[in-house]
Amino acid sequence: MDEKQLRDKIKALIVKELNLEGRDPASIEDDAPLFGEGLGLDSLDALQLAMSIEESFGVRIPEGEAAKPIFRSVASLAQHVEQSLAA
Repeated sequence: MDEKQLRDKIKALIVKELNLEGRDPASIEDDAPLFGEGLGLDSLDALQLAMSIEESFGVRIPEGEAAKPIFRSVASLAQHVEQSLAA
């Protein structure tokens, strides 16, 4: 799976798992913040998304402060997945 396919899959997962009905996954920018001014996700969304990413890709998402840079954007999530799968 190349980087674009991975990012597209993560975007689709975000829309599906977080019930963002009416949101086109393609409309989510790779570098847009997932929290705050970006998609406006909250801590419960982060927990649900972490579980979905772990289940879908077989990678571990750390908890607490270590997870913050991973959840910065779709691009940072994809980078974490790629690095975890390569390890």
